[in-house]
Amino acid sequence: MKPIIEGKPSPTPAARIVEVDAESTGQRLDNFLIRHLKGVPKTHVYRIIRSGEVRLNKGRTSADARVAEGDLVRLPPVRVSEKIAEKAERPAPAREFPILLEDEQLIALDKPAGVAVHGGSGVSFGVIEQLRQARPQARFLELVHRLDRETSGILLVAKKRSALTHLQDQFRGRETGKTYLALVTGSWPANHKVIDQPLHKYLQEGGERRVRVTTQDDPDGMRSITLVKVREQLAPRPMAGLPAMSLLEVTIKTGRTHQIRVHLASQGHPIAGDDKYGDFDLNRRLQKNGLKRMFLHAWRLQFDHPGSGERLELRAELPPDLADFLATEPNHA
Repeated sequence: MKPIIEGKPSPTPAARIVEVDAESTGQRLDNFLIRHLKGVPKTHVYRIIRSGEVRLNKGRTSADARVAEGDLVRLPPVRVSEKIAEKAERPAPAREFPILLEDEQLIALDKPAGVAVHGGSGVSFGVIEQLRQARPQARFLELVHRLDRETSGILLVAKKRSALTHLQDQFRGRETGKTYLALVTGSWPANHKVIDQPLHKYLQEGGERRVRVTTQDDPDGMRSITLVKVREQLAPRPMAGLPAMSLLEVTIKTGRTHQIRVHLASQGHPIAGDDKYGDFDLNRRLQKNGLKRMFLHAWRLQFDHPGSGERLELRAELPPDLADFLATEPNHA
């Protein structure tokens, strides 16, 4: 990004014109602005686009417009509260993550549980911000997809705009294979292999996002398909107050928000430790027995390499906290 006109820092910042560089080619305008208007809330970014204060090559534009190398984007003066500005200027701590694969196109890392993939929604920073701080020389690092904060496992980061586009097209076109390991309560029937139920997103009174199974005729329902294979049946542990449980290999054919969590819970087998859709009384007993978080792990990912076109299969084995919990199970059915 090359600043053409830069206003001096002041209580009322000046408008500036920014030239789009090669690495930003193809990016949506809203994402381009969010990346470069540090500390400005997303709602305000969309407001200044709608109002026409943001100009693309001197013309009005829309949030979903794609920018290209050499385009000139007018960024209007934006006031940011001192608190938000201070937060935006305070960088995320630099951090590297365990690498499963890295080349000139992408990084496949093994995300630990408890780390958000990006900042926002009350989280100051996530994997991508920490990775950028750890690699200041990297010209381009962008998330290809998402994982919930409490989900561990394989996460892809693109190192080139072309790789990002290629990989995201595969995710959107359902050309990737995404399989998770999930421990659920109860004995999952071995012949129950497909869940094909639409999901509906909604907000609770406090504004928190939730998802529920809905009917086929719900106009807001999104078709969602989950494939389930029983990997292991675990016997009850009466002395610990724990029921029979099932370790599942769960492959999602659609990538909906909270899809695995909601689909499995809707069948009467919530994920162990799930604090949104799980069995809360059981979760407390699980915590006392060593399971401190949701047992969901992005275990296997299949995709075509964006450079060579070779079909790759990556695996991230269970992290120690989940493997140790399984190892405490004395009897396997």
